[in-house]
Amino acid sequence: QVRLVESGGGLVQAGGSLRLSCAASGIIFSPYAMTWYRQVPEKQRELVATISSGRSTHYSDSVKGRFTISRDNSASTVFLEMSSLKPEDTGVYTCNAKFSELLNYWGQGTQVTVAP
Repeated sequence: QVRLVESGGGLVQAGGSLRLSCAASGIIFSPYAMTWYRQVPEKQRELVATISSGRSTHYSDSVKGRFTISRDNSASTVFLEMSSLKPEDTGVYTCNAKFSELLNYWGQGTQVTVAP
């Protein structure tokens, strides 16, 4: 059984920092591309950041320069370091692991709330 479990969400003031973690089990972690998404009610889910198996990264324009995605393959964990947080960063952050169309898994999400 594949599980992705996010942690690290919470309430933070604008300008503050937060570090999210997503721990995977039930997969051989290193070949998977790992992605953080976020979503708020009444809005589309947005890709925030992704990191490939080779550790190349991509960020949405809205978080460039403020967020950093990284991975620790030995711990089967992907991280999202968020700084200079803005109220518009508020949302449910969900971790995705994808190797192929069939091998594509999602976590349950963790709430991030940025107070003005």
